[in-house]
Amino acid sequence: MSDFLVVGGGVIGMMTTLQLADAGHSVTLLERGQCGREASWAGGGIVSPLYPWRYSAPISRLSTWSEGFYPELALRLLEETGIDPEYRQKGLFYLRVDDEVRAMDWAREVGKPLERVSGDFLYAKEPEAAPGCRGALWMPTLGSIRNPRLTRALRRRLAEMDRVSLREGCEVTGLRLAGGRISGVDTMEGTVGGEQVIVCGGAWAAGLLAPLGVSLSVRPVKGQMILFKAPPGLVSRVVLMDGRYVIPRADGRVLAGSTLEEAGFDKSVSGEARESLWHSATRIVPALAECEVEHHWAGLRPGSPDGVPFIGALPGVDNLHVNAGHYRNGLVLAPASTHLLVDELLGREPIVDPAPYRLAGRVTA
Repeated sequence: MSDFLVVGGGVIGMMTTLQLADAGHSVTLLERGQCGREASWAGGGIVSPLYPWRYSAPISRLSTWSEGFYPELALRLLEETGIDPEYRQKGLFYLRVDDEVRAMDWAREVGKPLERVSGDFLYAKEPEAAPGCRGALWMPTLGSIRNPRLTRALRRRLAEMDRVSLREGCEVTGLRLAGGRISGVDTMEGTVGGEQVIVCGGAWAAGLLAPLGVSLSVRPVKGQMILFKAPPGLVSRVVLMDGRYVIPRADGRVLAGSTLEEAGFDKSVSGEARESLWHSATRIVPALAECEVEHHWAGLRPGSPDGVPFIGALPGVDNLHVNAGHYRNGLVLAPASTHLLVDELLGREPIVDPAPYRLAGRVTA
């Protein structure tokens, strides 16, 4: 029996497993499909909430810590696996922001570099950005990561660790509760045990806990994105406008996203969404209209009422823990939220105050 049993092999589950294994513990990771192929793969990879000044302090605290950690993580994974997660810290432009005063106040309060720049400054750095802008907000320290490569690198690293048992295609069908503890996890391949059980099931987390009589306010929220095959250098930085964004990759490809849809667990794509995303992207960078749309996909975010994730022990069960409900910011918050839970599991000093994320008072049973 492993010291820890992690349910869910997205970026949250894999980072949790990595940190526990780094600390010398044995970990079994169960994933119903392939690790990193759900929301962690489908997102854009901006290492910040889209408009960070519009989020609550608990989200900002996790985001700030994670932003500082990603460069180190990307270098480590490249060295250990040979897979480059392509962390790029080239900054971000916000176009047509209608709450600029609030943004600047937030930046001063948290000490984040954010400034109003002229149109000349914008077009010197991004000549193909939406024409006619007299200015923009510029955050020079913001980075992005190529999340499919990040998840591939995490998976490879875990597969090579002696203390990790990586079990893909292993769907969890139930949690066995006996004497106030989880005595085992039922799967399609039989029952699996772990001294401590951690549910990192993303949009599926609520369904995993429901048979225990636990109501976790996490639901699937579909997001669709498209990928342009653009020439390298057409766009160099993340650009946001009117709630939509374009994200460049090192090979020239440009992601555009994303939709917000309440559609349950439906991951189908639609022509209507594709057209909407195409029009948004070509308004942000008109030259994208001449580029082929190479791919169109959808993912399911783990939506929660206020976007603040549920992190910590489940009240009333001695050995069951949860890390879920990150909504649009799973990749952004992953390093900090997993570190915070591992701090709790191992009795370490927490990186931030854990109180806002605890399940007590936020779940019903």
